[in-house]
Amino acid sequence: MQFTTPVTIAASPWQIEPCERMLFVGSCFADNIGKRFKEEKFRALVNPFGVMYNPVSVLHTVRRLSDAGQLPFCTDEPGTTVFTLGTNHVYRLIATGEIVDNCQKRPQKLFHEEQLTVSQCAEALSEAIRLIRSSFPLTRFLLTVSPIRYRKYGYHGSQLSKATLLLAIDQVIRTFDDPAVAYFPSYEIVNDELRDYRFYQEDMLHPSEQAVSYIYERLSEAFFSPATLHFLEQWHPIRKALEHRPFNPQSAEYQQFLRKAQEDYKVLKNKYHFEE
Repeated sequence: MQFTTPVTIAASPWQIEPCERMLFVGSCFADNIGKRFKEEKFRALVNPFGVMYNPVSVLHTVRRLSDAGQLPFCTDEPGTTVFTLGTNHVYRLIATGEIVDNCQKRPQKLFHEEQLTVSQCAEALSEAIRLIRSSFPLTRFLLTVSPIRYRKYGYHGSQLSKATLLLAIDQVIRTFDDPAVAYFPSYEIVNDELRDYRFYQEDMLHPSEQAVSYIYERLSEAFFSPATLHFLEQWHPIRKALEHRPFNPQSAEYQQFLRKAQEDYKVLKNKYHFEE
């Protein structure tokens, strides 16, 4: 018998290579997934200006990085950008009409809350993609929707917000008609496959560490190259050894164990040139 409804994810026509340059921008879910990639020695830049929940704020981050010459890619090698969208709700500063990324604890009366349309969300995402590609044409893109629900909108309102984002992403993918602009079903994995509150944190809204790990695992199955999987097979025992905390760290046995782990780490680092 089968007790779950697994989300089918087709193998990607392009693959993420070991220690690849990556950019993660979006909701706190982007933070969680980006952290996993950094732990696995991908050269990942994660929300450099803080969490960005809506597509316009994602675009703002890309613009700031581009203007400062800080996009983390090279012109002669592929890289991957992951945009994780949380909501279509935005706050506009009444005095200027500008959509802000963070209200910075200023009084609510200074802002007007509104909801972006499907077209507005799609336009912001498309502009962010084109801006990155104008300098780094080999960059691939993964678009996804955060599974985190927003209680403050009401659960029906939260679903409408997610639906807007899903429709916008679908519009972007259809417009580009490019395998290198792809969708990853984080939202569906949590809501359709992991339909159990044991996969949530205590607030019953945010995915648990176990759920995030499972999403990362599903992503790796679809997008990691054989070379990446081979690298991770070498890296995991070294990482586990370096993180080990013995009862007697001064013992000769542990010191020998640690030296061996450090030597293995140095060999792997020299081979793959990953960052500390």
